[in-house]
Amino acid sequence: MKRSLIAVALMGIALAPFAAQAQLAAAKPVQFGVSGGASIPTSDLGDISNTGWNASGHVAFNPAMIPVGIRVDGGYSSFGFKQGVDGNVHFGNVTGNLVYKIPATAVSPYLLGGAGWYRIGASVPGFFSGSDNKFGWNVGGGLNLPLSGFDTFIEAKYTQIQTEGSSVKYIPITFGVMF
Repeated sequence: MKRSLIAVALMGIALAPFAAQAQLAAAKPVQFGVSGGASIPTSDLGDISNTGWNASGHVAFNPAMIPVGIRVDGGYSSFGFKQGVDGNVHFGNVTGNLVYKIPATAVSPYLLGGAGWYRIGASVPGFFSGSDNKFGWNVGGGLNLPLSGFDTFIEAKYTQIQTEGSSVKYIPITFGVMF
C-alpha cells in the first residue's frame, strides 16, 4: 500500500508540468503576436554588412494535450552595408514553424524550426536595386514567460536562405509579446 501511494505521488509530480502546459494550451489555442530585435549577419553576409534589425508578426496554433504547436511568422530584416557604402540588404519572409514547448510551469523553454518563402533585396542608391524570391529555413529556441493575459518571449533562430551556389545566413534575436 505504501509503495503504491509513493508510486502515485511520483507519477503525479512527473506529470504536473504536462498538465500545466496542457492547461496553458487549452486556455490559448490561438495566439497573435509581434516581436523585434537585432539580426546578426554570419558567413558571407557578415563580411559585407553590419548588425541589423528585425520585426515580425506571429500567429500560433497551440493544440491541447500535446507540446507541439504551429506558428506562422511574417517578418522583415534589414542590414546596412559596411565600410561607408550607402544602402542595405533586406529580407522579407513568411515561414511555417513547428514549436516544441518543453513542459514547465513558469518560464518555459521551447525549440522551433521551419521553412518558407524569403524575398531577398538589396539597394545601393544610384547603382543598384533589386530583389528575388528564394526558399529558406530556420531553427532555434527561446524562453516563454506567461503573464496575466499575455505571454512574452525571447528567442534566437539560425536562418539560412538558399541562393544560386551559396546561401545567406543570419541570426535574428528577438523579444516579443503573444496575446
